[in-house]
Amino acid sequence: MNIFESLREDHEIQRTLAELLTKTEGDSDKRDELFQKLKHELEIHADAEERYFYIPLIESDLTQEKARHSIAEHHEMDELIEELEKTDYSSPGWLVTAKKLQEKVVHHLDEEEHEVFQMAGKALTESQKEALADDYRSAMAENR
Repeated sequence: MNIFESLREDHEIQRTLAELLTKTEGDSDKRDELFQKLKHELEIHADAEERYFYIPLIESDLTQEKARHSIAEHHEMDELIEELEKTDYSSPGWLVTAKKLQEKVVHHLDEEEHEVFQMAGKALTESQKEALADDYRSAMAENR
């Protein structure tokens, strides 16, 4: 399994959690549970992805700009999560922000899969792709 397949697996988890979260209502246990799960998934994924995917890509002229852009998007998602943490689950503004987060997550994952992966495929060797996947999966397993 290479780094792209490993990342795609986790992307599907994030897409599903974000979609389910935006279908919740009010100050419910389900909303809290899904928000905590999504927050945790995004946090551990961003950390492992930056370490085992983006840092190697920053070292290549071909992928440096895309890698920096993607890391900046991780920070934008962090800011939306912080906004959600400061807002009551029952507030109408909570769902508005949750939908913004979902849009940001989906945009980020789509862009990564359709643009970054293609460029990274040219910048990384096959052995790098496999080694990065091993490191990424180990980091994710440690934090799940």
